[in-house]
Formats: sequence, structure tokens, C-alpha cells
Amino acid sequence: MPRGALNGEASLACQWGDWQERHEGWTGEGIFMSKGGGGKPKRALRGRAGRMQGGRGSGRASKGAVRLWGHHAVEAALRNPERSHRKLWATREAIAGLDGELPPDFPVEYAEAPDLARLVARDAPHQGLVLECDPLPDLFLGDVLDGDPARPLVVLDQVTDPHNVGAIMRSAAAFGACALLTQDRHAPPESGALAKSASGALEIVPWVRVVNLSRALEEVAEAGYWRLGLDGEAEAVLADVLPAGPVALVLGAEGEGMRHNVMQHCDAHARLPIAADMESLNVSNAAAISLYAVATRPGP
Repeated sequence: MPRGALNGEASLACQWGDWQERHEGWTGEGIFMSKGGGGKPKRALRGRAGRMQGGRGSGRASKGAVRLWGHHAVEAALRNPERSHRKLWATREAIAGLDGELPPDFPVEYAEAPDLARLVARDAPHQGLVLECDPLPDLFLGDVLDGDPARPLVVLDQVTDPHNVGAIMRSAAAFGACALLTQDRHAPPESGALAKSASGALEIVPWVRVVNLSRALEEVAEAGYWRLGLDGEAEAVLADVLPAGPVALVLGAEGEGMRHNVMQHCDAHARLPIAADMESLNVSNAAAISLYAVATRPGP
């Protein structure tokens, strides 16, 4: 894997100074998605012998829809005004545990936990709630780059595991990231597994999917972001190269890392200071540590 792009502290200071001159006077506003709520659930009809109608037993949603499950994922989706809902299957106990009320005309079908298990992926922890909804609307990169140094951008290159992406999204929400940026062809789609791992963050952190990640990183630079690639073989340590201004953290897939062209579109590369006998960290753990480092860096 290529080494970091910087050769010593003097080179880094020079690059950072040039970047500051290019992007002096950056401004912007954040656009985290808001939340809303409504009235009581409507009683749903049941099939013969109390069995739920409409279950497929495979966990697959209707055409063009997404099935979400789990308390945090479903509750966050219900509150997100950007999310179009189709139907909610739930146990009465789970409905009672929701924070707030559903609109009176909301399509709810009550069911027992074993019935709900037929609607989700095998052994998925649905927690008594399964929501079928439309995917979130597409977002444009320029709409989420707010230039706030306290709100980093997270960029993922070829991270395809939905559990990792969901966990990264959860950390991004926890540390106030402005958005998640991925290439459409090398990232998982919205899914129940991803949403469950994100624990509600799928509805909070804007997710921008692009055709060409390298070109998107050029737009990120034009918006005033210092593009910092995480590379286990880099010479510089993350805490030593974090700028005071807005930063985009670029992470690649475990093992393969970032693709060469993506690495070339980073302003600098850095590594996490882990023990020498450990080869690497899970990408979601690396993202969480990096986001914490950004959140706790000294002020300008």
C-alpha cells in the first residue's frame, strides 16, 4: 500500500498553509434532517386463526421498498418527515413502547413476534417492530457541505458490509458529522441490517451516493475541506495532522484500503497509533476513533 503523501512536518505545514490561502473565508450551514410525530395507531385486520396477512417469510420488502426493523431504527424512520411509510407490523407491546403516537390513519397490522420473524432476515432482532417504507430521497453533495469545522464529512471507499456502514453512520451522528459520502457502486443499499446497526442514524446523517468518488472529492476540496485519508502505512499520526478547519475523513475497505485514485485525491494521509503487533482495526472502529479525534482537537 502506498505510504503517506507527506514527507515530514515542514511539507505538511506548507501544504496546510497553501490550503488555508485557497479556502480563506469558508462559510456554511448544516442540514441535519428534522424529526416529527403524530396520533394513535389504527387497529389493523388479522388473517384467519390470528395469522398475519402479507408475510413473505424471506425478509424481502415489496418492490421498490425497504424493510426496517428494531426499535431505534423504526422509531427514527417514523419521525423522519423525509421518509415515506407504507406499513407497520408490530406487537402491541412494541407499539406501546414507541415514543409518541402514530397518525390515526397510519397502516398498522398487529402481530405476534413469531409472525414478525417471517418478515425480516433470518434471526434478525426485530424487537416487535417491522416497517416497510420507501428509500430516502437522493441528496446532492453540494447541499450537505456546510463548511463547519466541527462537522466533518465521512467518505467511504469500497466499504460494502452493511453492518460496518451502519456502525459508521451511528458514530457519524454521535460526533456531529455533516454527511456520509460513498460511491453508489461500491456501497450497500439501504436495508434493515444497515438501519439496525445505525440505531436510528440512517434517518439523521445525510447519505450522499455518487457515481465517481474521485470527482466528488474534487468538489469536497472546492468546498473548503482538507481531505485526510486514513492509511495504516502512513508516516504521520492522525492527531498530528488534523487541521483546524473543515475536514473530510476518507476511509477504505479493510484489507484493500483506499483505491489508488482515491488516495491521490487526498491532501494528506495519516494512521492511527495502534500497537505494532496489531495489523489494523475494523473500519467502523477506525471511523469512530477518527471522529472522536476531530471532535476533541484543539481549537484554532
